[in-house]
Amino acid sequence: MSGSGRTAIAAREGYAFLLPWLVGIIGLTGGPALFSLYLSFTKYDLVTDPQWVGAANYVRIATADPKFWIAMKVTFTYIFLAVPLKLTFALSIAMLLNKGLRGLPIYRALFYLPSLLGGSVAIAILWRNMFSAGGLFNKILAIVGIQGIGWVTTPETALYTLVLLTIWQFGSPMIIFLAGLRQIPHDMYEAASMDGASPRRQFFKITLPLLTPVIFFNVIVQTIDAFKAFTSSFIISNGTGGPINATLFYTLYLFQEAFAYFRMGYAAALAWVLVLIIASFTGVSFLMSRYWVHYDD
Repeated sequence: MSGSGRTAIAAREGYAFLLPWLVGIIGLTGGPALFSLYLSFTKYDLVTDPQWVGAANYVRIATADPKFWIAMKVTFTYIFLAVPLKLTFALSIAMLLNKGLRGLPIYRALFYLPSLLGGSVAIAILWRNMFSAGGLFNKILAIVGIQGIGWVTTPETALYTLVLLTIWQFGSPMIIFLAGLRQIPHDMYEAASMDGASPRRQFFKITLPLLTPVIFFNVIVQTIDAFKAFTSSFIISNGTGGPINATLFYTLYLFQEAFAYFRMGYAAALAWVLVLIIASFTGVSFLMSRYWVHYDD
């Protein structure tokens, strides 16, 4: 058999191995995504055939849907609070674990555990019960003579309980920060100490600059995850986004439009707006990264 014949057979074998992935990406991801793009230009209720309405759904989003702007405000407030606090806490724990503690794998596993459990329905229910009027948190406050409130049922505090739940899930960025800290040469700290640099100065002049690629990665990943947050808001508010839309995340509003009111075309338009928002954030973040992210070169 000639060399070209063997190459053709190897190519066919390669495509055969790729076939399950190709079927999945086209049939389960690409195809439905393109179909949802078509639905975003239609009026569709799952019962009747889609009716083409052009850009009417997008016009309504921009000009005639006050609830959309409420959901945007809640979501961006959540992101601007949760992501920096979560990453700050994760970096603090990572630096503590980087001190060479005995039993580090055990601590690392224990701290990572909330990231595995925190997004579950069970934890969201537990969180709702903890911060209810008769929950554990208020019982702890009562010990020191403080009268608690229904933290998840009060509009001024409900969103902050969700922020706290997100901060508690710090394990994933912590592991990434810890891996980044392990890559910083220790002799740089020794040289800085010999020059009289304080630990605070070492942190801002050595640790943070050399850790910026890891910080950038965590910011991107955690922000996208925050845009997609859904379970905690749905469970704690019983799917309403209450009290008074205080926990109406964008994804929850999208879910309501699709599966509560069966406005599938409008929900598809909302989904594509979210895609554009995330893509814009990611693009701007990469453009800005050249000014503060420092690589080896």
